[in-house]
Amino acid sequence: MNMEIKAIIIDDEPLARNVIREYAKKLPSLNIIGECEDAICAHQLMQQSAIDLFFLDINMPKLSGIQFLKTLKNPPLVIFTTAYSEYALDGYELNVIDYLKKPFSFERFCKAYFRAEELLILKESASKTETFERAKDFIFIKSDKKTIKVDLNEIYYIEGLGDYIKLYTRTKKFVTNLSMKKIESLLPTESFYRIHKSFIISVSKIESIEGNTVKINEIKLPIGNIYRQDFMTHIKNFLAE
Repeated sequence: MNMEIKAIIIDDEPLARNVIREYAKKLPSLNIIGECEDAICAHQLMQQSAIDLFFLDINMPKLSGIQFLKTLKNPPLVIFTTAYSEYALDGYELNVIDYLKKPFSFERFCKAYFRAEELLILKESASKTETFERAKDFIFIKSDKKTIKVDLNEIYYIEGLGDYIKLYTRTKKFVTNLSMKKIESLLPTESFYRIHKSFIISVSKIESIEGNTVKINEIKLPIGNIYRQDFMTHIKNFLAE
């Protein structure tokens, strides 16, 4: 996965900033979008752009790197860069990615950076998966020689017709070449329930339940004997008592 990692160098020593800048030029995915002499400058840059990574010195004027990090509610990933090894424990307690003791080699710099890169890739992948899951509030079906988007909240019920299904909204119906098993696997189980070998219903569209029938959009649908117990147990989750 290719991605650009936006980073800030925060160090009051020009020579130290220069070393990191030159190392960063050798890594195509690493984009140094700013350099700061102190934490106040870094905080201002954070307001202007989303930052993925800090190369953060510890001993700085006004506010130390550790103090600065403690002020941030949602800090980016952090690699500490410092000449003082006694702060290593503080760094790890703050969940920093790595601790680079000056002077450090390009090889050691890469090791720390690649660790941060790996975590950011995993985070991006997880975020995309979560977004996809949240975005699954519609399906596309092929009907009448067209590919049609159907919002799940518009579906009232689905009728099985052998190798086909008929999908009903309040005012429309679509016939598509899908099995009941397949369409059932595409629908969120908390919102849709199979009540019969030939019917899947939207729980939110139920008007009433009487005996072995469910009324939806003025249509009475049968509840199959083998589905009744599980269905009624599910309905109890919404029952006001």
